[in-house]
Amino acid sequence: MNNKIKLAVAGAVLSAASVANAGIVIPAGDWTLDVNGNVNAFANFSQHDNEGTINGDLMSAYGTGSASNTGSEGSTQGINTGLLPAWLGFTGTTRQNDVDVSFTMSMQPNVSDNGATGDSKQPLWRQAFITFGDKSWGTVKLGKDIGIFGKNAILSDMTLLGVGGGFRNSGVSTTTGGIGTGYIYAAWKGQFAYTTPNMNGFQATVAMVNPNMLDRNSLQGSSKDQTSFGFEGEVNYSWTGDVAGKVWASTAQYNDVKDNQYVNGTGQAWDVQMWDIGVNLNSGNLGLTAYYYDGEGGGSGVLGYYGADSNGKERDSDGGYVQATYVIPTGTKLGLAYGETRVDKNSGETTVLVDTQSRWTLGAYHPLTKHLNLVAEYNDIEVDAHNSSIENDAQAISLGAILFF
Repeated sequence: MNNKIKLAVAGAVLSAASVANAGIVIPAGDWTLDVNGNVNAFANFSQHDNEGTINGDLMSAYGTGSASNTGSEGSTQGINTGLLPAWLGFTGTTRQNDVDVSFTMSMQPNVSDNGATGDSKQPLWRQAFITFGDKSWGTVKLGKDIGIFGKNAILSDMTLLGVGGGFRNSGVSTTTGGIGTGYIYAAWKGQFAYTTPNMNGFQATVAMVNPNMLDRNSLQGSSKDQTSFGFEGEVNYSWTGDVAGKVWASTAQYNDVKDNQYVNGTGQAWDVQMWDIGVNLNSGNLGLTAYYYDGEGGGSGVLGYYGADSNGKERDSDGGYVQATYVIPTGTKLGLAYGETRVDKNSGETTVLVDTQSRWTLGAYHPLTKHLNLVAEYNDIEVDAHNSSIENDAQAISLGAILFF
C-alpha cells in the first residue's frame, strides 16, 4: 500500500482530513472544504459449519462463523462492502483568532441490499464533530467520532482494505475485519477529547465518552441510561528512519454499567476496565504489527458484550494479533495475519460461553492506480466454546476493489 492509500485510509476512518490528507479540496471564502471518502465492493464465497449456539460468538452474531440453525453446514455467496464501509465525508477547516477550527460530518452508504426491491438499507452516520486548537497547545474535539481504546488496532489491520470476518451476510453496511478475532471494536462514540501537541513524536489523548448503552447480551445496546460517562485515553510515540514505527497504549474505564438485565431485575451492574499495547514497524518493503489487549468486563469483540455474568461479576478477557506484510516488485502488498480473542468463564457458570475466537487471513492488495486497490483475501474463522465440544467455523475467499478519493 503506497503512502497515498495509507493517508486515505486514515482519513476515511478518522477524518484526519487536513490539507495534507486532502481528498477533493474546495476553497470557500474563509473556509477550505475537503470532500473525501471511498467506495469498495467485494464478492464473498464462503462455507460454514455450525455445531451449536455459543453465547458471545460475535462471528455468529455478524454472520461469519455459523448459521442460525444448530447443526447447519453449507455455503453462501454475496456482494458486500468490506471492513471499511463506503464513505462520504465533509471536513471544513479555517483559522480564526489564532485558533485552528474544523467540522466533520460523514455518511456511509451501502453497496448491496438484501431487500426485495434493494431499498431496505439505510446509511450509517458515524461522524459529526468539531475541533479547535493550535499546534502549540493541542486540540479539543467535541462530538461523535471513533473511540480511543482499540482505535490503533483497527487502523493497523490490513483487512481495513479488505474483508476479514463478517463475510457470510450480504447486504450489511460493513464486515468485521479482526473485530472479535484480535481486538475489541473502538466503535463510534460521542466524546469530549483533548489531544496534546506533537512533542517530538509523542502525543497523548484523554476523552470523556458516551457509554453507548453497553449491554452484556446484546450488540444493540441497553434501554437503560448509564449513571456515569466512560473514560478512554491513549499515549503513542512515532519515529522515522530506516526502521520507522509507532508504539501505543490505550485504556477504557466504564463504571457501574447497567443493562437490560439490570432493568428487568435479573442482573447486576458491572465495571469495564481494559488496556492495550501495540507496535508497528516498517523497514523498506516489510511491515510488522503486534497487538495485545487485556482486562475485565470488556467481553468479546464489542465492548461489554458478554463482559459479565448475571451477578455482575466481570469476566476476564484478552487477545491480540500479529501481522506481517511485504511489498513485492509489482507493487502488490502480500500479508499474513493471525488473531484471537479469549473470554474466561467465571466459577460456577453453566452457560455455553465462547472461549476462543481465532482468525487466519492471507491477503493480496494491489494498487492498480494511486487511488484504486484490487484486493484478494482468504479468511479462516474458528469459534470454540468453554467445556464443550461445540466448534463453529467458516472460510471465505473475497475478491474486490476499493477506491479512495
